[in-house]
Amino acid sequence: MQTNLISKIKDIKNNFVADMKDSNKNIRRKNKLKKFLVSFFRTFLIIGLSFIILFPIIQQAIWGFHDPSQVNNPAVIYIPEKWSLLNFKVASIALDYGKALFNTFRISLITMLIQIFITAIAGYAFARLKFKWNKILFVFVVITIVIPPNALMMSRRNYFTNIGLTGNELALYVLAFFGMGIRSGIFIYIFKSFFEGLPKELEESAMIDGAGVFRTFWNIMLPNAKGAIITVGLFAFVWQWNDSYYTNMLQVGSNMPLLSTGLANFIENVRGLLLKPEMVQLMGSDYSKIVEYHTIVLNVAALLAMLPLLVMYLFVQKNFVESIERTGIVG
Repeated sequence: MQTNLISKIKDIKNNFVADMKDSNKNIRRKNKLKKFLVSFFRTFLIIGLSFIILFPIIQQAIWGFHDPSQVNNPAVIYIPEKWSLLNFKVASIALDYGKALFNTFRISLITMLIQIFITAIAGYAFARLKFKWNKILFVFVVITIVIPPNALMMSRRNYFTNIGLTGNELALYVLAFFGMGIRSGIFIYIFKSFFEGLPKELEESAMIDGAGVFRTFWNIMLPNAKGAIITVGLFAFVWQWNDSYYTNMLQVGSNMPLLSTGLANFIENVRGLLLKPEMVQLMGSDYSKIVEYHTIVLNVAALLAMLPLLVMYLFVQKNFVESIERTGIVG
């Protein structure tokens, strides 16, 4: 009888262990299925978004390699029957690409450096220095973000006309130096938020060593604001690169070729270019009245203007993502 009882206990134990194993297997299967569904959905979503974003760019790039004679060929949709770089050559000539690229890069770089320095000083002052009307002045900084640039266009243009800087790239540098450049209010807000997050012990230790306000900012605070500097620098560079509003308002593009102003007036420029006898001879026909071809060359010109930014982003992608995380920018 005792033997039967022991065997029954063993059977119950074995059944319990077997049930637990089956239960664990079911749980593992459910977890694996859940992970698979999440991974599949995430992959599907990423591929879908990538397709939506990249397809127009890839499509226009492929159309850029079409021979101009295939513009009105209904049989050619994506892959060209005859490959050609002629569209890129026409777009480069219409943009005066070499000079426009150099001028745009120079202006964007100088403006970026001025924006970083000035907005960093302003952000540090609002974050750390306690002075009268601090909060009220910062409200005015926020207002510069809210007010549309068009509301200030006439007053700014008249001001720079009166001081004789219209048509001079120096006008863009003056705007940036006085904290009124492209999105300067946002940059001041980024630096203010970043400096507020740094420990006050850094400043206190510097002041104990005899450092003044500017030395503390330059030697202690600014080197620790690498994330904010990278974020502001990239935004300032890209926004100035793509800017056509300020350059047209101040007529900066009237004295030198720029990529942004070249794209804004591209259709008129390319139409006049295609009428020239040497271009007709180069292309083998007159394309000045073919609207579809104007659109293709315009897209090629936009790709040429965007290409340097894409190459630059490939090199700074890691630092840019890290800086966005450190500065806490969302949306």
